[in-house]
Amino acid sequence: MGSEHGTPEKRRERLRQQEWKDNPQGVSKDSWERGRHGSLVDLVGALSWKGTGILLLVMILGFIVYAVFFR
Repeated sequence: MGSEHGTPEKRRERLRQQEWKDNPQGVSKDSWERGRHGSLVDLVGALSWKGTGILLLVMILGFIVYAVFFR
C-alpha cells in the first residue's frame, strides 16, 4: 500500500496535519471558527453512514414541517 491509501479518516487526518505544517496561522483561525460555529464536516465524519442518513432525514422532515405549518 502506498501513502495515498488508507481509510478516509486516516487520509483526512494526514491532510489536516500537512495543512497545519504548511500554514499554522490560517489553520488556527479556521479551527477557532469551527469551534465557535461547529462544522458539518466534522459532524458527518464522526457519524457512520447510517447516522448521516438519519441526520439528513431529520433535516428534510424538519423543513417539510416548517414549510407546511409556518407558511
